[in-house]
Amino acid sequence: MAAVADERRSTAPSSAERRPRRAILTILASYVALIALTIVFVAPLVYMASTAFKTNQEATRIEPTWVPKEPSTAAFDAILNRSEQTPVFRWFVNSMIAAIGQALIVVATAALAAYALARMEFRGKRLMTVVIISTLFVPPIIFLMPTYLILDKLQWLDSLLAVTIPGAAGALGVFLLRQFFVSLPKELEEAAVLDAASPFKIFWRVILPLSKPALATLFLLAFLTNWNDFLLPLFVLFSPEALTLPPGLGLLQGSDTTSYEIIMAGAVVATVPALVLFIIAQRFVIEGVSTTGIKG
Repeated sequence: MAAVADERRSTAPSSAERRPRRAILTILASYVALIALTIVFVAPLVYMASTAFKTNQEATRIEPTWVPKEPSTAAFDAILNRSEQTPVFRWFVNSMIAAIGQALIVVATAALAAYALARMEFRGKRLMTVVIISTLFVPPIIFLMPTYLILDKLQWLDSLLAVTIPGAAGALGVFLLRQFFVSLPKELEEAAVLDAASPFKIFWRVILPLSKPALATLFLLAFLTNWNDFLLPLFVLFSPEALTLPPGLGLLQGSDTTSYEIIMAGAVVATVPALVLFIIAQRFVIEGVSTTGIKG
């Protein structure tokens, strides 16, 4: 009996042998979950792009097809050669100008305000910080009517200024950059002070170069916020040539019939710049999220 028990102990896997198996199973389960999430998020984009290259007959069929049987660029030709009431290329240019302009202004204003709140000492600093952060809890739709009235007084309605300037000073950017600036070591600024550097020179030559990941993340967020904005342009832009893509694409849908392939082609045009920008900036975004401060 003792010999049989010893033989069973020798053949049974030890705890050290079970650990690698658990690790392999954990890794496999993680990959399966990531692949499933990827399919969930990518499948709508693939179907959107596929539908954009279909004919009207195939796009309106009850049975969906993932691969066009007769690929056609007629939908893209239709949106790029639209009438004066639906100038899609003009909407694309307007969206690019508004999104890039607002993103640059957001980064500039948020960086200056965040540095003051993170490093400078002045009366009412804590109260100002609380007031700025508290605006994050206010629904943006509340500011729609006051924004409209202000734009009307400035005579900016039906212009790109109406969709560029209002969102150029947001609390999210100030909060994001302030947290990043606070994490930077003060020794670098103290060394710059010993070299007789002014506060603005310290901000420009020391803080901003170290904050590229956070600045790139904020630029991407501000760009996408403006690029996808539908409500404000719908209220402050009236003429077809002044519209941006989100409200403009709604005009592609006819009153009697819906051309799904044309709508999907417009969605592809609106999606590509955002994807390209994210691919370019993803290294900075990941670095900004995963690290704070400087590398050792």
